Amino acid sequence: MTKLAEGRKTAFEALSNRIISCRECPRLIDYISKVSNEKIRRYSEWSYWGRPLPGFGDPEARLLVIGLAPAAHGGNRTGRMFTGDSSGDWLMRALHETGFANQSESVSVDDGLRLRSAYVTAAVRCAPPGNKPLAEEIMNCSEYLREEARILTEVDTVLTLGRIAFDAYVRYILPKTVQRPRFMHGGLYEFGDLPSLITSYHPSRQNTQTGRLTWEMWMGVFKRIKQIMA
Repeated sequence: MTKLAEGRKTAFEALSNRIISCRECPRLIDYISKVSNEKIRRYSEWSYWGRPLPGFGDPEARLLVIGLAPAAHGGNRTGRMFTGDSSGDWLMRALHETGFANQSESVSVDDGLRLRSAYVTAAVRCAPPGNKPLAEEIMNCSEYLREEARILTEVDTVLTLGRIAFDAYVRYILPKTVQRPRFMHGGLYEFGDLPSLITSYHPSRQNTQTGRLTWEMWMGVFKRIKQIMA
């Protein structure tokens, strides 16, 4: 392992510890604790993670994927972003089909999933009630997103999933000097030497089951990412 790789690993370990121990948002901490204790019937045998979640993936990633937040009975249960819920099923299948993941499923932290040249994170690190974080909660988490972006020096493409992830990236990561992009599905924005920005609807059931986001639309985003990165 090179000194640069060792430095990234050390930085991510320190950041993960900070995120896991974070208690900045009492509303969210109370909610994930309640969900983890009450559970739901089909996961009654699980010991829920029930803490804030760090991102995961390849420290030398070229693709940074930013979602909304862990799902109450997905990442908040399993202990890994986009793991154990339908949004994760869509994301990992797409990453696998485009060569960014070694398998198409993400069901638990010990399922053998490995990301290649991709890193997955979220705008908010605790599951919010109704998937609706407050503005101050997004702001509190922004320091973690900024730190991930700082460590991931190889990133040349950023994919934001949904409006909240898009707004968090634009507000807290993009320099104020660049022209503000607008959110749309399949948007592509270039900012000179900065990473390219791709925007997509979030693969939530609300979008996938209503047809607002079809599999063809979804895969079109990832195929475009591959073309850009090539």
